Amino acid sequence: MRRKLAETLYSQPASLIAGSAAGVACAGAAMSVAESRLVDLAAGLLILTALLRVAVATWLSHRAGQRDARSIETIYEIGAFSYGLMVGALAATTLYVGAPAYAQVLTVAYAFAFGVGIAARNAGRPAVAIGQLLLATVPTAAWGLAAGGAGYALAAASVLIVFSVVSSTFDFFRTLREQIIVADTSALMAEKMRELARTDVVTELLNRDGLNEEAHRLLMQLPDERKLALFWLDLERFKEINDTLGHQAGDQVLAEAAKRIRRAAPGDAAISRFGGDEFIVVASVADRGEAEHLAQALDTEIAAPTRVAGRRIEICASMGVALLPDDGPDLDSLMQAADLALYHAKVGRREAACFFDRAMTRHLVRKKEIETDLRAAIQRDELSIFFQPIVDLETGRIRTFEALVRWFHPEKGELRPDEFIPVAEETGVIITLGNWITAQAARACARWPEDVTLAVNLSPVQIRAPGAALGILAALRDAQLDPRRLELEVTESLFIDDDAHTARFIEELAAAGVRFALDDFGTGYSSLGYINKFPFTKIKVDRSFVSGPNTGKNSDAIIRAVAEMGTTLGMDIVAEGLETLEQVQAVRDAGCTLGQGYYFSRAVPDYLAAMLLSQERRGCEAERLVAG
Repeated sequence: MRRKLAETLYSQPASLIAGSAAGVACAGAAMSVAESRLVDLAAGLLILTALLRVAVATWLSHRAGQRDARSIETIYEIGAFSYGLMVGALAATTLYVGAPAYAQVLTVAYAFAFGVGIAARNAGRPAVAIGQLLLATVPTAAWGLAAGGAGYALAAASVLIVFSVVSSTFDFFRTLREQIIVADTSALMAEKMRELARTDVVTELLNRDGLNEEAHRLLMQLPDERKLALFWLDLERFKEINDTLGHQAGDQVLAEAAKRIRRAAPGDAAISRFGGDEFIVVASVADRGEAEHLAQALDTEIAAPTRVAGRRIEICASMGVALLPDDGPDLDSLMQAADLALYHAKVGRREAACFFDRAMTRHLVRKKEIETDLRAAIQRDELSIFFQPIVDLETGRIRTFEALVRWFHPEKGELRPDEFIPVAEETGVIITLGNWITAQAARACARWPEDVTLAVNLSPVQIRAPGAALGILAALRDAQLDPRRLELEVTESLFIDDDAHTARFIEELAAAGVRFALDDFGTGYSSLGYINKFPFTKIKVDRSFVSGPNTGKNSDAIIRAVAEMGTTLGMDIVAEGLETLEQVQAVRDAGCTLGQGYYFSRAVPDYLAAMLLSQERRGCEAERLVAG
């Protein structure tokens, strides 16, 4: 407040110069007609003071913001009071020496005009304004009292003028002060609103708008020899924390993550909660090596365990990193590159940061191409369902057919499932594709003998889709297939995020009669807990234990242990990947009840599957006739 009021003293140097010029003119005129050394001395001092005052005030008007309020006010007071005293002294001197009436009227009129005018100009600092007024008028009033007679009238007029001007000065000061308070309050509120508009409430980091401003500021200030690094972080399993512990606990996790990112990031970095559980850090780095060290620091800081809602929680994050100008010429392309690197980090389930690489763009183009073609293939019936038998190792009869999708592209030929299934899962097309596979396979199974069941693989993405259970039940109803003849195969990865939705899905279908098998057992996050928790009727031992490069005593022991567990729990154990008679005998001796692999048959179209069943039935009938 004081600084702003003090700065008003220097706000209009032109008026100060004009007033001083008028004083110099009056002093010059008085010197020319008074013919008195006292008048010459007073006028000369006034002119000298005016020139010095104008010079100092002009110099300070450009530097007032660089000095403290007290010093600029003191400097002004010295000049103002000196000049006011010279003005009053000149007027009193012309009266004292009996100078010509022209000189007396001119100097006295200027003294009062100066006092009144300067009081209005300097009302922001009342002490300065009133001091100048008194110094300019009191000498004249003092002469009037000393001279007596008409001088009393001059003194009385001086007192009334001073009283009136002092009152007006204080009124003007109060108004000016209130205006400054209102302006300052408005400015503070505007700044606060601006900060709120660019700040995330939960973490107190920048939001998207704030990040955009700060990132552009960093880019504009970036030296030629440095690079701009963008780190895009996505907290893992945050949704699970929100769902199990509540949104308040989720907010605590976000706030804690924000504190850790602040600690690890450079002081001048722009840090933002970009949305949901995603954070972005933009910082200046010397090279890729420094960016790698910063990424490691961020990862280490975030990964430290913490306690939320009384529970120990380990926060981990996927991270994508891109550098400007290496990976893009501007901020938009830099964000696209970091986003793509983050995508690859999440797909690869890496714990460390993933830096952008040009090959990622080619991979994205390929993925988009497959996605587009796959959507069209579903519409154009380019996809086919093949069936691979699962055989009873004791009797050799087909117990189940596993439905496998095949894609014969009209231009690219046959595309392997490991090419398009991951793309379908990443893009969400797997939901439509999975429903289509279930519906087609159920229609085929409805034409088989009732003792033959159907196995269909389900993706975790498909299971978590809204209405997934209803879609499967609708496919069974449309095909008029008994739900007890459907077996849904799920992998262990489904239970990494063991949420309530998955449990409801399994419970709803199991209640309708659908059975569940655990596929690829032993290759993922194996846990006997979910075997006990969910109604599995079958476990499929992964082919890597049967025909993989590392088969041996250890894998045989694992198969035997799983088979014994299955026997105890009343579950079928399927050995996948059987290719030779020796492998079949080995898994059967280990206790496996079912087998699947090229030894028995490759996956075949539905009409060949029906033919296999027909041949098997005829063979069995012939055996019974011979035996009879």
